[in-house]
Amino acid sequence: MHDDRDLVEARLQRVLNERIRPALYPESVPLEVAAWVAPGEPVPVAEGLAAAHTPVAVGDAWGAPWGTTWFRVSGEVPAEWAGRTVEAVLDLGFDERMPGFQCEALVHTPEGSPVKALNPRNQWVRVGAPVRGGERVVWHLEAASNPVILGVPPFRPTRLGDPETAGSAPLYRLARLDLAVFDTSVWELIQDLEVLGELMAELAVDSHRRWEVLRAVGRALDAVHLQDVNGSADRARSQLREVLAAPAAASAHRISAVGHAHIDSAWLWPLRETVRKVARTASNMTALLEDEPDFVFAMSQAQQYAWIKEHRPEVYARVKKAVAEGRFVPAGGMWVESDTNMPGSEAMARQFVHGKRFFLEEFGVENDEVWLPDTFGFAAGLPGIIKAAGAKWLLTQKISWSRVNAFPHHTFRWEGIDGTRIFTHFPPVDTYNCQMSGAEIAHAARNFKEKGAARRSLAPTGWGDGGGGTTREMIAKARRLRDLDGSAVVEWEKPADFFAKAEAEYPRAPVWVGELYLELHRATLTSQARTKRGNRRSEQLLREAELWSATAAVISQHPYPYAELDRLWKTVLLHQFHDILPGSSIAWVHREAERTYAAVAAELEGIIAAALASLTGSGSDSLDALTVNSAPHARAGVAAGAIGSAVTEGPDVRAEPRPDGGFTLHNGLLRIEIDARGLVVSACDLAAGRETVAPGAAANLLQIHPDFPNMWDAWDVDSFYRNVVTDLTEADEVTLGTVAPDAATVRVLRSFGASRVEQELTLTRGQRRLDITTDVDWHETEKFLKAAFPLDLHADRYAAETQFGHLYRPTHTNTSWEAAKFEACAHRFVHAEEPGWGVALVNDCLYGHDVTRTVRDDGDHGTTTTVRLSLLRAPRFPDPETDQGRHHFRYALVPGATLADAVREGHRINLPERRIGGSRAVSPLITVDNDATVVTAVKLADDASGDVIVRLHEAHGGRARTAVTTSFRLTGALTTDLLERPTDDGPALEREGNTVRMALRPFQIVTLRLGRDGADGP
Repeated sequence: MHDDRDLVEARLQRVLNERIRPALYPESVPLEVAAWVAPGEPVPVAEGLAAAHTPVAVGDAWGAPWGTTWFRVSGEVPAEWAGRTVEAVLDLGFDERMPGFQCEALVHTPEGSPVKALNPRNQWVRVGAPVRGGERVVWHLEAASNPVILGVPPFRPTRLGDPETAGSAPLYRLARLDLAVFDTSVWELIQDLEVLGELMAELAVDSHRRWEVLRAVGRALDAVHLQDVNGSADRARSQLREVLAAPAAASAHRISAVGHAHIDSAWLWPLRETVRKVARTASNMTALLEDEPDFVFAMSQAQQYAWIKEHRPEVYARVKKAVAEGRFVPAGGMWVESDTNMPGSEAMARQFVHGKRFFLEEFGVENDEVWLPDTFGFAAGLPGIIKAAGAKWLLTQKISWSRVNAFPHHTFRWEGIDGTRIFTHFPPVDTYNCQMSGAEIAHAARNFKEKGAARRSLAPTGWGDGGGGTTREMIAKARRLRDLDGSAVVEWEKPADFFAKAEAEYPRAPVWVGELYLELHRATLTSQARTKRGNRRSEQLLREAELWSATAAVISQHPYPYAELDRLWKTVLLHQFHDILPGSSIAWVHREAERTYAAVAAELEGIIAAALASLTGSGSDSLDALTVNSAPHARAGVAAGAIGSAVTEGPDVRAEPRPDGGFTLHNGLLRIEIDARGLVVSACDLAAGRETVAPGAAANLLQIHPDFPNMWDAWDVDSFYRNVVTDLTEADEVTLGTVAPDAATVRVLRSFGASRVEQELTLTRGQRRLDITTDVDWHETEKFLKAAFPLDLHADRYAAETQFGHLYRPTHTNTSWEAAKFEACAHRFVHAEEPGWGVALVNDCLYGHDVTRTVRDDGDHGTTTTVRLSLLRAPRFPDPETDQGRHHFRYALVPGATLADAVREGHRINLPERRIGGSRAVSPLITVDNDATVVTAVKLADDASGDVIVRLHEAHGGRARTAVTTSFRLTGALTTDLLERPTDDGPALEREGNTVRMALRPFQIVTLRLGRDGADGP
């Protein structure tokens, strides 16, 4: 019996591959082909159509890396094909193993209208069904010769990721360019046999249904005439009708299929190529929607819609029509599918502001779901942001990639740091590129962890990254799986419809509290340091630009730069995409990002300077030295959001040589000992009488590790990297730099390998912190550079800043869940403490870090808690020159720091004081009377009403009563969502004169809309 089964399965595959599939196009004639190679970057469609083409032929090589070739294909349908279905088969030399990662093309009519895209799994263009015979066919193919970066085998260093190093040798060879008869019966037979063969492979060996299917397949194969497949296809299909008609069990798992084409906004291609990828995909999907009435397609990322609107308006018109019909679904409500670990509080909020607003304004669509299938883990503050944006559901796939611990749920409620719970789904199909294969569908049903309590899951279906999206074959399979015995039930549905049904059937879904940590891709917190620095700096400059522009607009009627800020925010948000900010894109992407960040910074500095000049009269003859404080806390006597004269109190800073080399720095608050190696061997909090540095240890110790992960070079750092470490203790120079009453600096030079580092360690008057500036000229390969701070602390947990608050992580590794977090994310600070005394490390552009706890082998067996900041890596894939060159970092050690100190110092180092000349001081536009309440944005309302928007949150993790007072006459106040729309979800407001009082929950996010004289208030 089993021999019969094995024979049928083997027979099925051979007959399909060698007889039935080749019969799909039984007759064909070659097309005439001519080509024109565009010089340099892509050209407008009209230019490509009008160019002088040269004849080429099948077998010819084409396509230099990153080039564009315009092919013109032409021919005539043979008269004898009248009444038959005819397609063009256009194979540009595709590798079917890698859809989305190689050459692609968009087919145009002679007039320039897009028809559809060509990809490895989508090589056809329909001519007619049926044709009359004698039709003249002419198409123009805009073909992109994108190189295969992720090759077979993958992760091999390549210079193809940048046109400056990629060379000019052709990458592809034309394979087939024909007109052909398309045999619909054979095509349907292929789908029948594939579905049943894949189903059969998943059914229990001894089940009645398996044998029922097997025997039907055997009969169908008997009915196939091997020398006349086309003439016998219908007869073979008749043998399968009964088994295909058998309905699914009432208890079958239910899968909501959502057409999908996950497109990375940049990755192994530059941003400009993504512009073309989304146009190709949207062309395919709108065409498929017209042919398939049950099909539903969802596309996320408002930026990608905006690209289509700008660059391919004719495609956008088709998209808008399909959206209006409810079948092309704008999903997710974010500007891009961003990283969620590293974007700052306001940036994460603005992803939703700009994404949701675009979908509302363009399509009238309000997104309740957040769609992030491929993001590398999820910060603990995200549920509160999702709720504040007016959404309530989250979908992701990536957590299934975790290498150590299997996540215990597929459907659950995720609770963030503020207590917000978001209904969340991880598709058990374990892919966001589902092909509707029997193996995938069966895996989804078997894998679903909520069995017995729920029975719905979602399957994002289609090839991504320019691979063509959903195919007609996937739709054909889904049609057969709609109600098929032995299989889960498949139905096309919108994401929102799935979530509504899933939430209704599972009202008591389990709760997961805290971050959704991906046990993979940890190195994305460090790779491409210049991109990360550009992001952090852009975020801070945007805050300053909004604050001072709003202040100037209210106080001195300075024009508020609405359009400029909107555009700059969108640029920064785009670069937070989950393969740009994480540093996992090709060299071209990061080279362009560095230039973009420089341009953004220059424009924002101009906006800030203009606003400050308007406020302070810096163009006048009488100028005073003024300090600009953009941070949310007062410092040096200058209030938050104010401009005035700074006064720093405290004894003079002293610097003294140490007897055995190095220097001692004092400022009355701290005594810092820097030895002859340039290492911090003591940092004494004089008021508390506490030593910060663990006995016998040294802080600000640079350490270097070999770093060669098993795969995913730019993405991963594997735990074994810690097995080998070199302490960089040799110094070329340790000298005393600037010494003045207000500050003293020790300068340290080190050389290691082919690299060099210069550090300045500065103690400032009146400040309980040691500032460290690090400049590295980095020329290592496959190395990991860390800065270690071994602290004399017994701490079983530490706080790491995240969006709108912080989370705690353990310092121990009691379980595999804790051990897996050997590299984690923090924003501006990490903070560790014993009751009554703590230490903070703050930074201006770093994210990756690790914290470990060890027991010292000394007399008292004390505990050392070591915090290490991750500075640089040097992976070779996908950018073989990752991080080579110069880097600048600023971080600070803050002994005796409370959590409140960590919050304040984190903002200080990221928003340094500005010194300007001016004739008048400026009071803050708004003041907050509680340091636990941190203001993240002060701006004018986006609707140009003149209202002032203030976003704030409780930052210490406790309750806070807060009074917000305006310097302008307050005419009204209300709470809004992130999109500045009134909401009832905020705290109760008590207004008295120009003051609004409220009580905040731990980490609560509040957006206030404040009306004023001269503006259309709330």
